Amino acid sequence: MTEQEIQQLVDKQRSWFFTGATLNIGYRIQALTKLKACILKHEKEISEALSRDLGKSGFESYMCETGLVLSEISYMLKHIRKFARETPVPTPLAQFHSRSYQKPAPYGVVLVMSPWNYPFLLAMEPLVDAIAAGNTVIVKPSAYSPCTSKAIFTLIHECFEEKEVSVVTGGRAENTCLLRQHFDYIFFTGSQAVGREAMRQASAYLTPITLELGGKSPCVVERSANLRLAARRIVFGKFLNCGQTCVAPDYIYCDEEIKDELIRELKKQIRKQFGKHPLNNKNYGKIINEKHFDRLNALIEPSKVVAGGSSDSQTLQIEPTLMDGVAFSDAVMQEEIFGPVLPVLTYQSFDEAIRKINSLPHPLALYVFTSDKRAARKITTRCGFGGGCINDTIIHLATSEMGFGGFGESGMGSYHGKEGFDTFSHKKSIVDKKTWLDLPMRYQPYRKIYERLIHVFLK
Repeated sequence: MTEQEIQQLVDKQRSWFFTGATLNIGYRIQALTKLKACILKHEKEISEALSRDLGKSGFESYMCETGLVLSEISYMLKHIRKFARETPVPTPLAQFHSRSYQKPAPYGVVLVMSPWNYPFLLAMEPLVDAIAAGNTVIVKPSAYSPCTSKAIFTLIHECFEEKEVSVVTGGRAENTCLLRQHFDYIFFTGSQAVGREAMRQASAYLTPITLELGGKSPCVVERSANLRLAARRIVFGKFLNCGQTCVAPDYIYCDEEIKDELIRELKKQIRKQFGKHPLNNKNYGKIINEKHFDRLNALIEPSKVVAGGSSDSQTLQIEPTLMDGVAFSDAVMQEEIFGPVLPVLTYQSFDEAIRKINSLPHPLALYVFTSDKRAARKITTRCGFGGGCINDTIIHLATSEMGFGGFGESGMGSYHGKEGFDTFSHKKSIVDKKTWLDLPMRYQPYRKIYERLIHVFLK
């Protein structure tokens, strides 16, 4: 798509938005209902596309992508009328007689830029929230997941007119053209490097932006933890989608006294969940492309591998891999891993672990495994992070009842459920002043008695 065509598309959507059609709650409900029906109709094609792009099984595709999108639509359909209501607020006595309220209003034309690791979920879920809030939307899926991008294009084209929702496919050239346009809101999910560029481009029009990035999310295992259960849940969260999850545990940070036992349990769980030969497991996926496959293999230091480590360049698969004896200065700790490689580091005291985590860039997620409630409260209170779990991994994002988002270097803003509706809405603060009374004290000439009255009113 050329820059001129993209400009025309933005103009077409803005013209449609200015008709006021999307302000009608019935219109939004109809749009979401239609989208849900269309997803259900094309569920098989979506699953096949995810399998071709990332090797995902049908169960994993539904559990982690399609099912979550359908759940978000159902949640919005249930709550949209409540979310869209005006909210009355108290009016100060000085503004007697008035009614004050906040009115949610859509921004207008929204750009949603999604990544390749959960290509359906991370394109469609923000789309659902944006539609519910009353916006028109242009979706830009990743070029790295072409089959899913094509499926999204087909689905959206069947479900909506271009002036309502449209999809722009392509790579960097299309991304650049899109970011040059004047959008009313930008929602970006992806790497920190591209997120910085999206934010820089948004600043040209002072466009508000949400950034869902990533980072090195720690998984802290305290000495009182149930190690067998911790290992089971860590292995699930880390190696889901071959580790290509923005909230996957990036590394384990455990008490040095329980490290050896934890590693034994982790090895058992890898074998139990993926078999003796994970690369032959039909439900174990693959790395997105050769570039990332090579990058991940370069991070694996053979002398520190205690489980896994093998890979297949033909299928772009890497075994679930554990590394021991890792230091924060090692190459594997210098970037977000975003793959099936799990380094294990140790601390001597829990306070040391907290200090170290706080010295690093704020992670998107933090996980702590402990039976000590005070320890859990301490680390979740004192450390800065986007969201997380106590005694589990990644499940905090699988609900529409809580917002999901980053903090500091891991992003800004959040979405899911009410948070998602609010993200794509501007709350107008309005005072409805009545005309039957007009107090004279604010008008010149000012009088001494008015000063006393104003002091009373503003108290």
